[in-house]
Amino acid sequence: MEKLTLTESDLPTAPFTLDEAKSAGIKQERLWRRSDIAPVSRGLYRPANWDFDLEAAARSLSAASPGAWISHVTAAKLHGFSLPPWLSDSNELHLSKPRNLPSVRRKGVTGHTLTISDGEVEQVRGIWISTRSRTWLDLARAMPLKELVCIGDELIRNPRLEFEQRAEPFTTIAALRAMVNRHKNLQGVVRAREALDLMRVGSDSAPESMLRLAMFDAGLPEPELQVLLRPNDPLSPSADLGYRKRRVAIQYDGGHHLEEKQVFSDRRRDKAFIAAGWTVLVFNKADLANDFDAAVRQIKKVLRTAWIDPAVESGFSGGT
Repeated sequence: MEKLTLTESDLPTAPFTLDEAKSAGIKQERLWRRSDIAPVSRGLYRPANWDFDLEAAARSLSAASPGAWISHVTAAKLHGFSLPPWLSDSNELHLSKPRNLPSVRRKGVTGHTLTISDGEVEQVRGIWISTRSRTWLDLARAMPLKELVCIGDELIRNPRLEFEQRAEPFTTIAALRAMVNRHKNLQGVVRAREALDLMRVGSDSAPESMLRLAMFDAGLPEPELQVLLRPNDPLSPSADLGYRKRRVAIQYDGGHHLEEKQVFSDRRRDKAFIAAGWTVLVFNKADLANDFDAAVRQIKKVLRTAWIDPAVESGFSGGT
């Protein structure tokens, strides 16, 4: 890993390792005498008045732990996963080591001893860290099933190049399944397999995934995702979920949909579907907070009375 270049005047500004201090010409004995420097754990130091920053802490921990990597919730946060509320503010530090190295024993660090395969650990911004796919699998041990599905949907969704500067998904269901099959004895692997069976390409947010799972639990037919009003037209308005044969479009409007420009776009989108004879159902965070119970009842009611378009070839299976 590329070494952080330090001078003595730099030391109070960020966490650092003993090796980095030595490279700046500062002896360990001198560090012990400085009131503005606090030891963290073996070979690690920080400024006494340092405001905690997860990435900086992970970087110094990675630098001080050869052969180990940042993992689990810490890796999930650094990768930018959409975590459930009880984890989104977490400052936990998780460090994993392979079985041929001594276990992690550092104050304030949760250690793991794991078996990994090639390509499951990478270096990102100077930090050795589990890949997004392997992080998802590691989370399966403690993450509830629905939340694990939401994170999985996030990894396999097709990105929008104009917003994300990438054209390919982070991974695929097939690649995740192959990884799961390589780790048959890992704790959480059963839940990971259950999540794979429920994951779908097309959910653009965790609430969309939660809505789809609530519909599944209620016995509703599986909806199409990212439903284009005009198939094969990339400029067509789209619905987050829907039933083309029943001409039912379902939207989940999150917080960004309250912005004036987005509100105008949403109205234009919904009017296009309504003009084409579709029923449009719009849900929001209030429905999410209610586990989509009322939303599911409304969808059921609409499907019972919706007109079936005989021109649509794909059948409508299941009951309402």
